Amino acid sequence: MKTIGILGGMGPLATADLFRKIVLLTDAHSDNEHIRVYIDSNSAIPDRTAAILRGGPDPVPEMADALRHLEACGADCILMPCNTAHYFLPRLQAMTDTPFLSMLEATAHACAEQFPGRTAGILATRGTLETGMYSQALERAGVASLMPDETGKDALMTAIYDGVKAGRDLTPMAPALLDTLDRMRRQGAGYFILGCTELPLVRQRLNLSGDFIDPTAELAKAAIRFCGGTIKED
Repeated sequence: MKTIGILGGMGPLATADLFRKIVLLTDAHSDNEHIRVYIDSNSAIPDRTAAILRGGPDPVPEMADALRHLEACGADCILMPCNTAHYFLPRLQAMTDTPFLSMLEATAHACAEQFPGRTAGILATRGTLETGMYSQALERAGVASLMPDETGKDALMTAIYDGVKAGRDLTPMAPALLDTLDRMRRQGAGYFILGCTELPLVRQRLNLSGDFIDPTAELAKAAIRFCGGTIKED
């Protein structure tokens, strides 16, 4: 089997969530049937949203440092469990012959396959939303989409940064998130993309109901297929 390199630390819990999903989604009947995974959880990588929107420190040098470590380990593909980081993927891919697997492309394909004809509501950081990365990937896959309003963006950023990344209780943030989902449903969203790797954790902790696409799980599936494994059936 080929091997996986996870360029992580953006954030550490999201990195652990991807590794866990790779293990859970692999159809393996013993330890020896699982895919070899190398992880560089580099929490020194500067914030991607700040870099995109406010001219914050460039995250690419630290990301490239992690990439070099994964190359040295012999990874056959690279995964980034951070949606916003995909804004920098072209620069990183130009540094290596090792292929990056795109979380956005894997998600767009899953949306087209699982929810044909329905409109996706994109839940993500301001950095991801304002670059239009998801909208463009979905459009290429023939998937209609819509984004949250300014109040909804604030609610998402609070849950991501003040909740999961800060290690705080999400319960006080639930009403604003539920209001955001309700407004987007009224606007036509038939399901939601959890387009920040902290958001699957938010959904799990708050037990949010509805139809969702988990990009972390879709990236895990893409990596398993790339490496020659098979996906465990539900």
